[in-house]
Amino acid sequence: MKPKIIIDTLSLLGNLSGIGRYTYEITRILSQNSQYRWDFFYGYISQKLIARESAKAQKYIRSLVTKNVFFKKWIRKCLYLFSGFFSPYYDLYWQPNFIPIKSIKARKIIATVHDFSWELFPEFQPQERVKYFQDNFYIQIARCDHIITGSYFTKKEILDRTSVNPENITVIYHGINHVLFKPLLKNRTIKQKYILAVGSIEPRKNLKNLLLAYSQCDKVFKDEYHLYLVGDSGWKNDEIMKLVESMSQWVHPTGYINDAKLANMYRNASVFVYPSFYEGFGIPPLEAMACGTAIIASNTSTLPEVCGDAAYYVDPLDIRAIMESMKKVLSDEVLRQDLISKGLQHAQKFSWEKSAKEHMTVFEMVLKQ
Repeated sequence: MKPKIIIDTLSLLGNLSGIGRYTYEITRILSQNSQYRWDFFYGYISQKLIARESAKAQKYIRSLVTKNVFFKKWIRKCLYLFSGFFSPYYDLYWQPNFIPIKSIKARKIIATVHDFSWELFPEFQPQERVKYFQDNFYIQIARCDHIITGSYFTKKEILDRTSVNPENITVIYHGINHVLFKPLLKNRTIKQKYILAVGSIEPRKNLKNLLLAYSQCDKVFKDEYHLYLVGDSGWKNDEIMKLVESMSQWVHPTGYINDAKLANMYRNASVFVYPSFYEGFGIPPLEAMACGTAIIASNTSTLPEVCGDAAYYVDPLDIRAIMESMKKVLSDEVLRQDLISKGLQHAQKFSWEKSAKEHMTVFEMVLKQ
């Protein structure tokens, strides 16, 4: 009989970014391994478990599940109470989104811990999310047989905050879809110059300081380089949106866009700016590199580890430094081309296929224990 592995796919219900992207890409590849039976937990409809090919999983789940935010919050509270009645026993349960659901029954449990933003920057998070993590994170992580994390920076944070054995933590870098995220064709020309930022419009992404830095640029600069903000509307963003509105002539929020459009935005941008206060990994800078775009990134958390020498680093708290970094990279073509060249080489180190293979190695190791 095939070993049974269940994956929590709740993060596939919304627009794919961050954890949802990670879950989808790894699950899509892993479930092609026919030596195992793969089930996907989505939890919202009668707390059932579904088994579908991963390539079809996202569409299938979204076709069944409401996107009503209130309903999702309410049903999440009921999840622990009812899901156990419907859950068979599994050989392995992988929770790609922090906290294992305690009612899923499995012989072995693996969880991916992405970061500690809920603890280090609670002011940047919805209060109910912070409370949920405070009540559950450390208790449920203690149940895990193994932990996966996306950077050595986050591994150190786990070791600093828990009693987990270092041998039970594996660092696996995220990947890039190189079929989609690739450079502009040589015979194509860019019609418009612009600065690009990608990420949810929320405080942790530090878009406020980016906007303040951009506002200090003179009109000639802003006329030449508009600023595009790509990403879902997050939380606590009233102040950010007021700044956007005050510069609506030059600043353009696009909302969430699909991957094909995102790839085009990356490859046509004059520079990509990622001024986040804190990240557990940071996929967008690597996607931008793969598209042949120069990168400006924060010099904090995991970003120097993930971006290596292929980014121009800046203090995310220093508004003037952010402004000067944009002007520097855009005015120094030798520097910009050097960043592009280094970025293209660096991005090749990351792929979802490699990441999925390393996940499978961990799964098989834990199953043998």
